[in-house]
Order: sequence, then structure tokens, then C-alpha cells
Amino acid sequence: MKPFDIFITYMSWDGGGKNRPVLAFILGDGSVDVYQITTKYEGKRGSIQAQYFKIEDWEQAGLLMKSYIDTGTLITLSMSTFKDKTPIGNLTENDKRRFLEFLSD
Repeated sequence: MKPFDIFITYMSWDGGGKNRPVLAFILGDGSVDVYQITTKYEGKRGSIQAQYFKIEDWEQAGLLMKSYIDTGTLITLSMSTFKDKTPIGNLTENDKRRFLEFLSD
């Protein structure tokens, strides 16, 4: 597992949960900080859309649909959360550069 890898993992919340793609961002000792990836952009409030980074090379990243990284919340997960430690893909160099610029704005 390394930064900018994309994994599918189970994300839970009050009342449920589901398997979701996440972007590994910061690796710690036994944990990883991730951002959730979503396809839902249209219809969101402008303040929410402003937190979404558009992945230009989503197919090359191993995603099935046009997707966005939700930078609103950085979530810390235990490494044990990831049943499969093999990523489905990773951000391209272009998207990595753009993403870091997006975060620094």
C-alpha cells in the first residue's frame, strides 16, 4: 500500500455502510488516512462540490465511472480494514499533481 493507491473497502456510518473506493493518502503505523471517492457530483450544493476533486484519468485509475475525491473529510482507518491489500489502481502522475495543487489552494 502506498500513497495515491485506490482501494475498495467497507465504509460504515450510522445506520449502514457499503463497499466504496477510497484514496490512500497518508500511511501511518498500522493505519492509513483516506479520502472517499464518489460518482455523485451533480445536484450537490456548491459548497460541497467545491470540496470535490475531479479525477481526469479515472479509467486509468481503475475506476468504472467518472469520479471525484471528496476532500471534505480525511478518514483514518486501521490497516486491518483492508481485506485485500491489492489496489484497484492509482492516480496518474497528472492527477497526483493536480490533486496536490487542489489541496494547497
